Amino acid sequence: MLLALDVGNTNTVLGVFREGKLIANWRLTTARDQTIDEYGILTRDLFTIAKLDPQEISGVIISSVVPPLNSTLAGMAERYFHTKALFVEPGIRTGMPVHYDNPQEVGADRIVNSIAAVAKYGGPCIVVDFGTAINFDVVSERGEYLGGALAPGIGISAEALFSRAARLWRVEIRDPGKIIGTNTAQSMQAGLFYGFTDLVDGILERIKGVLGKDARVIATGGQASLIAQASRHIQQVDEFLTLEGLQIIWERNQPTPRGTGGGEAIDHESSTRRGEIDAETRIVR
Repeated sequence: MLLALDVGNTNTVLGVFREGKLIANWRLTTARDQTIDEYGILTRDLFTIAKLDPQEISGVIISSVVPPLNSTLAGMAERYFHTKALFVEPGIRTGMPVHYDNPQEVGADRIVNSIAAVAKYGGPCIVVDFGTAINFDVVSERGEYLGGALAPGIGISAEALFSRAARLWRVEIRDPGKIIGTNTAQSMQAGLFYGFTDLVDGILERIKGVLGKDARVIATGGQASLIAQASRHIQQVDEFLTLEGLQIIWERNQPTPRGTGGGEAIDHESSTRRGEIDAETRIVR
């Protein structure tokens, strides 16, 4: 079995795959100050509840945008699952050319999502990931990562509103059913829900103007289902897109028997031609 972890600034999502199929998943709050043992015991407890045997885990893959946690999670993988974690970072094989001015600036989660999207839905496509930030990631028809856009997330924007305005209070972020609120709670919900729906659709419309109107749009992340119901452009909500992308990358980084092709990932420094580098793709953040 494979244990996949998607570590975000707000939440950490764990998934267990058996023979390529996702059989269990959990969403936790990202805790930056937890120890190796705390993460290990929590993860083992989740396995117990799901009636899974931790000893069956033969691999761990991690996508993290929280660097201070990386050594803790690496230690957890070794101590509790007796395996070295594979991190989505420069040097691993992704199978995706990255056309970014500095490829190391691209967040691991953005590459993972893009790989899963093009594998499942084909290109050209756009992934909208609703997390701490809203990521828009663009993949060409040939499966190349072209770049994207970043916007503040709904949660942090709402928190800023609630914390900085003395007479406003926290409300559930949902569709109030009308744009003109007749009380304070409805007014805030209208601003948040319709404001972010139009932000998302506005950016998607501009991206489609460059990429082509037939580009498929896939949404994932915490508020994906909420915004998708009112969006003019989101066609698919895929809750487990990132976990499935991690599983795909894991498979692409397994040893290939001699004579069957594939081999090891190429060394970026040994090639001066962009095409040669793109052909085997290493990269990421």
